[in-house]
Amino acid sequence: MTHPTITPRIIPQDAKARLRILFIAKHAKWEGGLHPDDGNHALYHVETREILKALGLDLLLADRYEALFDRPEADFVFPLLNRGGFLNSEMLGPLLCTRAGIPFLGASPILRGLADDKHLAKLCAAERDIPTAPWAVYRRGAPVDPSRCPEGQPTPRGPRLVIKPNASSASWAVQDAFDWAGVEAAIADIHAQGHDAIVEPFLDGSDVEVPVITVDGEPVVMPMMLFEQADPTHLRTYYEKRDLVDRAHKYQLVPFDDPEWMPIIADYTRRIAEDYRPFDYGRFEFRLDRERGELRFLEVNLQANLWSEKVFGRSAVLAGLTQAQLIETILYEGLRRNGLLGSDAGGRRATDGASAAAQASEARS
Repeated sequence: MTHPTITPRIIPQDAKARLRILFIAKHAKWEGGLHPDDGNHALYHVETREILKALGLDLLLADRYEALFDRPEADFVFPLLNRGGFLNSEMLGPLLCTRAGIPFLGASPILRGLADDKHLAKLCAAERDIPTAPWAVYRRGAPVDPSRCPEGQPTPRGPRLVIKPNASSASWAVQDAFDWAGVEAAIADIHAQGHDAIVEPFLDGSDVEVPVITVDGEPVVMPMMLFEQADPTHLRTYYEKRDLVDRAHKYQLVPFDDPEWMPIIADYTRRIAEDYRPFDYGRFEFRLDRERGELRFLEVNLQANLWSEKVFGRSAVLAGLTQAQLIETILYEGLRRNGLLGSDAGGRRATDGASAAAQASEARS
């Protein structure tokens, strides 16, 4: 199985002139380097902003949800304000866009919530006969019943389990434990921070990352990447993922081209993706233990990190796309899906839900 190549999509000039795009991200206006708390996430937002500017779009910038409380003078929203600092913040941007009647890039609020809830995402995967490790979700305010806890992976220290927020990104607050007392303490810590907790056995191996974009309405599996770990028992932390601590020699992001596992993972990804369409772009994650010949589904990240130094950016190069072409191709699909490209680009004319945006644009001209 070879890496697929993707023909880049180009947004027509008349659409660029006609449409006003709101780019809303926590660091949409950031001018510095690494953020002291969010690390390279700030670099990602700056890179995306500069690419959107270079595309010649009529671009507006916002870095707070309040920009969507009243309907902004925009025809389409590119929302990256995902990590809002509160539970289920992934849903708020799309919800506010929906409330205002503004088309936006990415999945609907309910699908964002489905993907963000790791427990529900695992249920969807299991329903489609995708192998997953056993798990238990402990909702904040519900009983913490030890009988529901799955068995941990056997180690000399005891059965090893991983405990993390059930709705989180970049391994924030991830912990491990080797007995129920440790698990219970980790759950209590996560609950105290206002989050539900999910518990599952630690899985040796490395993470296979599968970026997917939608092209003309159909999900396309992009070249897969592997977070290859020098130590398959290492638990990657938030600070490592955000480049806030030295992670040298712990793991590296490399192309995944295993001829045995690629077709299997691609099939699983396509099956899982059906539950989230339309989503424009997302990353699907699996844990692979080659020594044991075991593959397990981990989670879905809709509207995942697109930074050139992360999975999507590295995969795009293998697919024959520059970073700018990746961003434009994804944005093209969101505009096409919402009927905003116009008939000259092969899309339909703006109708129904997109009509308000089109009318606003016509009024300004």
